[in-house]
Amino acid sequence: MRTLIATLAAWFFSQIAIAPKTISLPTEDGGVVFADVYGTGDRGIVLAHGGPFNKESWAKQAQTLAAAGFHVLALDFRGYGKSRGPGQSDPMNAPLHLDVLATVRYLRENGAKRVSVVGASMGGGAAGDASIASQPGEIDRLVLLGAAPNGPAEKLKSSTLYIVARDDVDSDGPRLPQIRKQYEKSPQPKELIVLDGSAHAQFLFQTDQGERVMREILRFLSAKTTTPYCLTG
Repeated sequence: MRTLIATLAAWFFSQIAIAPKTISLPTEDGGVVFADVYGTGDRGIVLAHGGPFNKESWAKQAQTLAAAGFHVLALDFRGYGKSRGPGQSDPMNAPLHLDVLATVRYLRENGAKRVSVVGASMGGGAAGDASIASQPGEIDRLVLLGAAPNGPAEKLKSSTLYIVARDDVDSDGPRLPQIRKQYEKSPQPKELIVLDGSAHAQFLFQTDQGERVMREILRFLSAKTTTPYCLTG
């Protein structure tokens, strides 16, 4: 019984230690976004969710990144949760890159010397557009899951890792050809990883590819320098 109590107590206190705190941040166009904060340190990461998801959907990945020494913010885009701002009724066409920039700048103002963004699907497009609109050096690295910038990829200001499943499709057909076009236009350094399967963006974490995706993200974000390459399979 004592062993069971001790085990439960250890679990309880570990949950307190990793439980995120929630903050609110202003955007430059008058909006307010809410974000969950995990970990501390001078390496910041913003997690930008896809259309069917929210900030809580990143909890497992955020805890893994925080345990690796990153200061992590998982945001709710305007129109999700308590976040609000111009265009919130139609997030797919709203200036979501301003939500990403608000979280990036919060991390910079709170001690992060380097900030990267991991964006999935809708959030990946917003992350890419945030890099395009950012000041040089403001966003160090991008990881785009099943996504590419909405704007011209040649104007990206960040090292970029694209990860997409080969058979990922939407109503217009396979996503890979368009993502590959944007990858080819992206400045160096850059990487493209094409995985087997059809899972889209954050849904990759729910497949047997999930652990590999997390390893690739940690490798890319932790490397002192990035080496350009294109990997299939």
